[in-house]
Amino acid sequence: MVNTTIKTTKSQEVFAAAQNLMPGGVSSPVRAFKSVGGQPIVFDRVKGAYIWDVDGNQYIDYVGTWGPAICGHAHPEVIAALHEALEKGTSFGAPSALENVLAEMVIDAVPSIEMVRFVNSGTEACMGVLRLMRAFTNRDKIIKFEGCYHGHADTFLVKAGSGVATLGLPDSPGVPKAATSTTLTAPFNDLESVKALFEENRDEIAGVILEPVVGNAGFIAPDAGFLEGLRELTHEYGALLVFDEVMTGFRIAYGGAQEKFGVTPDLTTLGKVIGGGLPVGAYGGRRDIMSMVAPAGPVYQAGTLSGNPLAMTAGIKTLELLQKPGTYDYLERITKKLADGLLQIAKETGHAACGGQISAMFGLFFTSGPVHNYEDAKKSDTAKFGRFHRGMLERGVYLAPSQFEAGFTSFAHTEEDIDQTLAVARDVMSSL
Repeated sequence: MVNTTIKTTKSQEVFAAAQNLMPGGVSSPVRAFKSVGGQPIVFDRVKGAYIWDVDGNQYIDYVGTWGPAICGHAHPEVIAALHEALEKGTSFGAPSALENVLAEMVIDAVPSIEMVRFVNSGTEACMGVLRLMRAFTNRDKIIKFEGCYHGHADTFLVKAGSGVATLGLPDSPGVPKAATSTTLTAPFNDLESVKALFEENRDEIAGVILEPVVGNAGFIAPDAGFLEGLRELTHEYGALLVFDEVMTGFRIAYGGAQEKFGVTPDLTTLGKVIGGGLPVGAYGGRRDIMSMVAPAGPVYQAGTLSGNPLAMTAGIKTLELLQKPGTYDYLERITKKLADGLLQIAKETGHAACGGQISAMFGLFFTSGPVHNYEDAKKSDTAKFGRFHRGMLERGVYLAPSQFEAGFTSFAHTEEDIDQTLAVARDVMSSL
């Protein structure tokens, strides 16, 4: 059972102190609850599908450290593997056999990846793949989609969704115009706009990068034929197709969105799940492209903590757990029950809402919809979402603190957790 009366005195004290120590009191902006109101809770520990804050309150968690906790927090087999790895050291800065093991698992799972490079975050993976696609094509311009977030590198902070959208910032001060002058943007799910950009910039576009299922403008699925159309357009214009599967990789299917939808990009970025909760990222793709990365080729990218033995260990064990029969069937079933239930409750309590799910990823918008892109998502009643978020939190359910973020389940979530969440949602929506 979760608490129905939440007191957060210690959380408030810790967060108040943090604001004098760190900008906004946080190490990443969305955590500050700016778009949902109130103060954030301060975590003390996590286990399975649950969070405990510093006041001792328990919550059902649907953020899952923003995606990695697909097996549930602190899975005992992951923890045991990490204990063993810790005895050998926390960092090598040198080759490790663990890198080979995880690399082989990633290559076997993800259709587009023939070679892979490990890095330390999704942002770093996207920075690496950006440099690589420009070098391979000898072109400078890229196409990204409005509301898609590919990390905080200068080139990508154009209509970037996620925390940028949450804070109401169209871009970021400190990003030179020159850094974004080669970034072209299009609405998600709009093939004609992409084709027009290719026509206007013939032989100048290195590639198209996108979240194949958007998670940083809220949950937005690709329309039928959209991913296939991008594959055809990039072939036609001699550009590369890049799937940013930092969120979707190993989450909506073992082989990611490219397995789920049957569309194979040229390059892929990964993160979150493949580190089992530890900091990690990766990019990979066709062998002829990846062979350009140093030291095999001239495209430089490096990192002291890349291939960290603890991250590799946690990733290996997590992927092993995901290979157990029935895992993704279970994730699909419980997540669909949650997403469908939320929509039904919204309808019965008189709220315009839309949303959906794919496997262990879901979303809810307070707008009649449908939501095909970021412009549609911005029609949502964000004030109502803020009240909904606070009501759920006060009754022991932790949702992403932004209308513009997807939610995540894990195979640690039980049917009872879903039932409890829906009961709380009915109570909250009835009082909005």
